[in-house]
Amino acid sequence: MVDLTALLADLAAESDDLDALVAGRPPVDWSKPTPAPGWSVAHQIAHLAWTDHVALLAATDADGFLASVLAAPDPARLVDDGAAEFLAPPAELVERWRVGRAALAATLAAAPVGVKLPWYGTRMSPASMATARIMETWAHGEDVADALGVDRPATARLRHVAHLGFRTLGHGFAVHGRPVPTSPVRVELAAPDGETWAYGPADAADRVTGPARDFCLLVTQRRHRSDLALTATGPVADEWLDVAQAFAGPPGAGRAPAGGTTDGGAPDNPAGPSHPAGPNATAGTNDPAGTNATAGTNDPARPNETAGTNETAGRSGSAGPGVPA
Repeated sequence: MVDLTALLADLAAESDDLDALVAGRPPVDWSKPTPAPGWSVAHQIAHLAWTDHVALLAATDADGFLASVLAAPDPARLVDDGAAEFLAPPAELVERWRVGRAALAATLAAAPVGVKLPWYGTRMSPASMATARIMETWAHGEDVADALGVDRPATARLRHVAHLGFRTLGHGFAVHGRPVPTSPVRVELAAPDGETWAYGPADAADRVTGPARDFCLLVTQRRHRSDLALTATGPVADEWLDVAQAFAGPPGAGRAPAGGTTDGGAPDNPAGPSHPAGPNATAGTNDPAGTNATAGTNDPARPNETAGTNETAGRSGSAGPGVPA
């Protein structure tokens, strides 16, 4: 059974780490561009604050949340508009983010057992929502760190991101218009504490190995495959590393390799900000328990019952990765 208390503690710790990175910085740092096109450091934090706000609305007023989704003047600009709406002077923005994330955590902690919260294209358990927030906070924190020239140490909290990345294998293939593989993939990751995080059947012929942080950077499209120390064995694993996407919506642009391009032409577009997430557990055979999660409808007006999270690298559509409810 998922330990919601532990998830919320990890969410608080992930948020506090990013808070410590940005709080008290001069205005010039807040205006620095991040790898997300058109987004500064301030936009990244405003996006997190806005997403906490709409998540709180979903948890406290389901009808109001769904009405706000349907009333959006331009769904394609929902994320950008939300970030712009929450922009404020640095001290005010940080305080707003702190208040909002604390309110969301308290609400999730008090949610009735078995409740499902409406989200963009899905319905999520409180545990799934907390996991989604961990993933998104970490991914956008990487964007902020890149802008500020800071190297952030990997933590055990990456386990949540890695699990979502594994669970969305089928989704990455599907959104790129490729057949979802039926053969399993084994993933073995070197965790920050020296342990190994393993997912999938131990006897699978296709395998992915490497540092956990590198895997998380790949599935959230914060780094190009060629810049990471990940090894793929087998054709399915190799193709997966080219299409991995732990967020829903159309294929993300991803990041250009550090060398410049993927095809000898113009540099690839860097990854943009993500849509607030709600994991779709997409089809595939890669559930450690042996079950196949199915993709949802992604219709905000008709949320489906799959749980999940989004954490994302491009201005994607409805949320992405799935975890058991």
